[in-house]
Amino acid sequence: MVEAINKTLVREFYEAKSDVDAGEKVIGNHVFGNLFGVEESIIKNLELVTQTVIKAASIGKMHILQVLTYKFDNPKSKDNGGVSVIALIEESHIAVHTWPESKYVTVDVYSCGPEADSFAAFDYIVKKLNPKKYEKFYADRGNTRAT
Repeated sequence: MVEAINKTLVREFYEAKSDVDAGEKVIGNHVFGNLFGVEESIIKNLELVTQTVIKAASIGKMHILQVLTYKFDNPKSKDNGGVSVIALIEESHIAVHTWPESKYVTVDVYSCGPEADSFAAFDYIVKKLNPKKYEKFYADRGNTRAT
């Protein structure tokens, strides 16, 4: 049942997107991706990931309102689990979540600020976390059309 609902939602999204007028205003941009092969010592380090997100916001000309951090315990291992760092910014958010046991990280940078540079923020995080491979995606978010 869930699979059928998801397919319907995706189909409706693409149908709706195809009739967006070229002149409609984009409200924000969203850069997000997956990082693979990141050293465990880097992505288990809550302080390093937190400072990376804070610096990324600065580089992206974003204004931090609050930073939330959490370090997960991994009961299956003597090593600590991953970390999550979420920066609430005036323009929207930056989120980084890590899975050290898989050497995997997700990065999400969304901004609606006219001066903000989500790409620069994302690229800085990738540079600092130094994955062996990564994927980068982009989406324009919203428009001024009434629904």
